[in-house]
Amino acid sequence: MQVNSEPTTQEALTGPPPQAKGRPRARAAVVHHLNPGDAEKAAALRKMKLVALGLLIAMAVVFVIAFALQDEYPWLQYVRAAAEGGMVGALADWFAVTALFKYPMGIKIPHTAIIPRRKDQIGASLGEFVETNFLSEQVVQEKLASVNIARRAGEWLATPAGANRVAKEGAALIRGAFKVLNDDDVQAVIEGMVRKHLLAPPWGPPVGRMAERIFHDGHHHKLVDLLVDRAADWVDDNHETVTRLVSDRSPTWVPQFVDGLVGDKVYVEILKFVRAVQADPNHQVRQQIDKYLNDLAQDLQHDPAMIARAEDIKAQVLGDPEVRELASRTWGTVKNALLGAVDDPDSDLTIKFKAAVRDFGSRLVNDPELDGKVNAWIGDAAGYLVRTYRSDIAGVITDTVARWDAEETSQKIELQVGKDLQFIRINGTVVGSLAGLAIFTAAHLVFG
Repeated sequence: MQVNSEPTTQEALTGPPPQAKGRPRARAAVVHHLNPGDAEKAAALRKMKLVALGLLIAMAVVFVIAFALQDEYPWLQYVRAAAEGGMVGALADWFAVTALFKYPMGIKIPHTAIIPRRKDQIGASLGEFVETNFLSEQVVQEKLASVNIARRAGEWLATPAGANRVAKEGAALIRGAFKVLNDDDVQAVIEGMVRKHLLAPPWGPPVGRMAERIFHDGHHHKLVDLLVDRAADWVDDNHETVTRLVSDRSPTWVPQFVDGLVGDKVYVEILKFVRAVQADPNHQVRQQIDKYLNDLAQDLQHDPAMIARAEDIKAQVLGDPEVRELASRTWGTVKNALLGAVDDPDSDLTIKFKAAVRDFGSRLVNDPELDGKVNAWIGDAAGYLVRTYRSDIAGVITDTVARWDAEETSQKIELQVGKDLQFIRINGTVVGSLAGLAIFTAAHLVFG
């Protein structure tokens, strides 16, 4: 029986031999597209099958010789018993191993071809086993804690190679995001944010509060000084302009020399006035400017008329076309700046980003508190994923096995464990021989 059954398993791995092509077979199972690793395993499996088969044939030859000569040489009875037990053990274990993967000799004996028939149940049991014993929240968190991912990640990020890799992947992510994003949609979002957060709230009160703080701290005095200095410089450089303005506005009957005297006098008084304002920080004009500005800040906060005027100015400055143009310019500027920065390895953004990555990696290595927090976050995230999706993850195993062809599944498993299973046949032959010899010897001693 053993001799006739072996070609079936070999054919399942290597295809039918030429001499067997005309012989009808119970099934034609061929493993297609064996990768180099599987081909090596298939060769090792064939070798072990030949060893087990050779040992069975050897036992059969010994049994025949011993059985034929035992009357002439009584001691061969022990050899016959050992060979007989070896054949029984070899055949029994051959049946057990073969029954895992197919019907022995093609006969549909109950409880054989276990893997092809119960493939789906095996996949479900395997998925359940993995879910129960491996996808446990406690198991995953303990494993992550022992690995100390934060420290390992920090050691890698602190190296120039790690920072460069993160910068490279980040640049690719930014470029990919800009390719996916639609410019019109982004501009619409920016426009909506400008309208909601910039245009919808009234401008008067916040501008008035900011101006009140500026005027209270005296930050506007430098601007006033600048205006006064510019006015003094203008007056100093425009003597003829002042005298001409006075002459142009005087009556026609006034003599020209009088216009010149009056113009000179007006110019001198204006220059004296401006110089006085310029030289005196507490000049009355400066105090009036301060009073006017403070009143304006209060009106912007509390005067409905002034608040309404501020809203009118806002509407004139930022109408619909201006807002759309602002959104377009903002998005275009940001997009071009980021793309230019990520494409240039020597840009300030890239250099600072790499420095920040290395600094963060060093902190992960040297700061136990940060290291502990990051590990805790990773553990909590992994625990949540396992707790929420453990059934879905384990279901991948069940679904994958369910999609496999039953015969192909049997062949895949046989390739992985079949070589070791052949040792069962070899061991069964040896153990059967020893058991047969022991039983015959004991019986001979008791009843001999």
